[in-house]
Amino acid sequence: MFCLSSLAFRRRTLGVLPLLVALAACRPDTPATTANAPVSTTHQVRDDLGRQLTLPTHPQRVMALAASMTEMLYAVADTATIVARTQVCDYPAAALRKPIVNSYPLDFERLVALKPDVVFTTEGITSLADAQRLQELGIPVYYQRYQKVEDILGGLTNLGKLLQREQPARRVVDSLRRELTALAAPAAPSVRPRVLAITWTDPVYVYGQNTLFTDKIRLAGGQNAVVEKFTQPYPALTREYILKLNPDVILGGSFGKMDSTFFKLYPELKRTRAYQTRRIYSPTDDLMSRPSPRVVASVRELQQLLAGK
Repeated sequence: MFCLSSLAFRRRTLGVLPLLVALAACRPDTPATTANAPVSTTHQVRDDLGRQLTLPTHPQRVMALAASMTEMLYAVADTATIVARTQVCDYPAAALRKPIVNSYPLDFERLVALKPDVVFTTEGITSLADAQRLQELGIPVYYQRYQKVEDILGGLTNLGKLLQREQPARRVVDSLRRELTALAAPAAPSVRPRVLAITWTDPVYVYGQNTLFTDKIRLAGGQNAVVEKFTQPYPALTREYILKLNPDVILGGSFGKMDSTFFKLYPELKRTRAYQTRRIYSPTDDLMSRPSPRVVASVRELQQLLAGK
């Protein structure tokens, strides 16, 4: 019986291996063919208003039509992808270097010329009619909605997913959560001061119960003096209604400024506990009005105002 030596057998085996490898590479079910399969460049999503949209999976050109949302983008997005800002977007400072698109009335021509892949905005800032027109022009508009501080953190997380920037978004959200945790524990409900936050003085518009302010003032240790839920998030109140509320604190301006304007216009409101104790303060407007990553700074400021600092 003839037998190959072990050396000869190894040589013949090694000579066959390249042929086997080549044959395997030609099989139709190999990973190489799968890797060449087409990959979708868009996906279907729903925004916070429940509107279904088709967005690019990797947006390269984005912008916002709300100052708060511009702040959100700068916290999460690759800033090179932000193509514009509105006339009221002034934070962070880097935003001031971007081209301006007027948001009210909306400058459609200017916006379309910038060719954004997606436009972000918040509920109540951009009309649905304007969003529909942009949609017809091929530009999807994505709305976010915030009623609690947690909604802003969720909005940042969501932006991270939509922009393929999940890690930067996670770092921002984790940092904000740590800052919230570090704030002093709020006072017991029985001693929470009732706070009336004024947005306009003639007529008197205020932050209603169904606004982000209610959650922020709760976290700061107070409570919204407006406990009734009105149809409008920023209801107009009569002087009689405000006297009935008798707030412990009024936000809207410094005591001196309010005394010479607001209380001069409505002298009967000097009977409120807030006026009698001079607990009338002027919060930073941007922090109060913008649901942005600076929400923790807003809660901290409210906490300091309630403490009389």
